[in-house]
Amino acid sequence: MVPPKTGIEKIGSAPESQAEAVVMPIRRPAGLVDEVYNRVRADIMSLKIPPDTRITIESLARTLGVSQTPIREALSMLEAKGLVTKQHLIGYCTAPILNRVQFEDIHEIRLLIEPYAARQAALKMSEEAIGELGRLLAKMRPRKDAETRSAYDLFAEQDSDLHERIAQATGNPLIADSLARMHIHLHIFRLCYAGNITSDAHEEHEILFRAIETRDADAAEASMRRHIQKSHARFSQFA
Repeated sequence: MVPPKTGIEKIGSAPESQAEAVVMPIRRPAGLVDEVYNRVRADIMSLKIPPDTRITIESLARTLGVSQTPIREALSMLEAKGLVTKQHLIGYCTAPILNRVQFEDIHEIRLLIEPYAARQAALKMSEEAIGELGRLLAKMRPRKDAETRSAYDLFAEQDSDLHERIAQATGNPLIADSLARMHIHLHIFRLCYAGNITSDAHEEHEILFRAIETRDADAAEASMRRHIQKSHARFSQFA
């Protein structure tokens, strides 16, 4: 009696055909998980998927036209960033909008860390990085349509980028990662309560940039502290 084929051959055994000699697993396209992650993250950050909303793996798989496996992996990555939470018997939900206590806690931490980061940026940031920061700031200059929702969405993204670049200049990845995580939640909070704030924020950014550009560490630290305090005042009424 000939035993059924299992697809597993003993080492050294000769395959019956060339087709059996090479059995390669089917692989999903490289970067698929990252692509799913970026798509869902963008939908969360733009409020297309609102805060505190249930996300079903099945519906995402149908919408994006992929299997459930990359969806699960992408949601796990988003959970690590704090953008989604996994709840017992419910599944994944987008994180709720910041409450008053969380809003105050984030600004307390920002006041402890970001002025230091600005000081370090003034001392350590390369000339090339300062040039890139200046070009980013120029793109953030308010225009006549600066108070439309789409314009504010773009400004909020660029604001996060600006603060992230300054944090990275410290050379401490823990500082950069911690601030990036907090800015994600502040970004979502601000989008929910977008107001006429771009002009004031841009002026504060310009003062901060000039201090970094001229390597004035004291002024950079002080201007970042004032910027965070004024940002807190602009949005504290909504918390």
